[in-house]
Amino acid sequence: MIVARFRSDVPIEDRSRLTCAWHQRGYRSLQCLVGRHTLVTFPDLEATSPKGAEFVALLQATPALEWVVDSVDAPALGSLAATGEPTAVRVSDDCVVGGGRFTWIAGPCAVESAAQLLGVAREVRDRGAHLLRGGAFKPRTSPYAFQGLGKAGLDLLREASAETGLGVVTEVVDVAHVEAVAEVAQVLQIGARNAQNFALLHEVALTGRPVLLKRGFGCTVPEWLHGAEYLLAAGNGNVLLCERGVRTHGNTTRFTLDISAVPLAKRLSHLPVIVDPSHACGRSDLVAPLAAAAAAAGADGVMVDVDRAGHSALCDGEQAITPDAFGALVERTNRMLRSLDPEPDPAREGRPPTPGSRTTTATGSLPLRVHAPRDAGDDVAGLERRTDLP
Repeated sequence: MIVARFRSDVPIEDRSRLTCAWHQRGYRSLQCLVGRHTLVTFPDLEATSPKGAEFVALLQATPALEWVVDSVDAPALGSLAATGEPTAVRVSDDCVVGGGRFTWIAGPCAVESAAQLLGVAREVRDRGAHLLRGGAFKPRTSPYAFQGLGKAGLDLLREASAETGLGVVTEVVDVAHVEAVAEVAQVLQIGARNAQNFALLHEVALTGRPVLLKRGFGCTVPEWLHGAEYLLAAGNGNVLLCERGVRTHGNTTRFTLDISAVPLAKRLSHLPVIVDPSHACGRSDLVAPLAAAAAAAGADGVMVDVDRAGHSALCDGEQAITPDAFGALVERTNRMLRSLDPEPDPAREGRPPTPGSRTTTATGSLPLRVHAPRDAGDDVAGLERRTDLP
């Protein structure tokens, strides 16, 4: 599939005029602002077809575009080849996920009460968390299990966020809940059970809020990335991938954490990758080593269940770690990250960089067919007087 990248200095009016010109020629296109790049894809064309090859030549002659790619290994808008670099997602003024930073997301699996949530929120904040997780709506296997407090839970999350300053990550399970959740959460979570609920993905994307997309426990990596493409194609470039374990033949753990999916997703896609070891293993004693493995594999952050109640929590208590255990996990993982980087970046641990420090950004290469960009000195204003534009 063909994907192109607009030059950063191209006015929106020129982008709109080009889009109309492409449409008049019969070429459907979709645009998405991802990080600092505006991408455009043409889902009905393949660069290897005669029609596609002709259109690629027209795109290469368009001064407003700096890069034209035939994305063959990953969905077009989410492919690493489209941006040429990993992207970071700004959640709030003081929280950016990706871009060399390591993000900690922590809190109870389900919101049970004001005392429970606020107590945990304060403790994880003081121990290094950047975002607060907590479920107000909980899809459960059994209809008799605790399903969450619903909108009352959202109110408690709003209060905890205001009290602690932590942004909220919480799940959306139904299209009817999207607006209410978006009013409270800084990050809208799509759980594993809804990873391919495309109507829900579309509605969540339209909020413009960052979206954390968990991998379905039966999804392949390409299926996971195509789920993210639904969000990007709807115009929302603020997408976080989350590996949370897949179902295998083993039954000693709840699921099997596919640690290989972390470097693979980062090789194929520019999107930040978060790992949820709690739901992957379902056991509190395995959360720390799996979190460390995720960090070593290149994950951009970890999301863990933290609850004072432990096993007596109403939802997934077996996998919750205590606030003290979370603090120890953060400290050990940060030490490991420093040992892996000879010139450690403070932002990698979530700390603000000191003057003169560098921000590291991972890079990768892909075996993609890449069409050379035009000379950056082309006159953008010239597109107004060209008659051969696509």
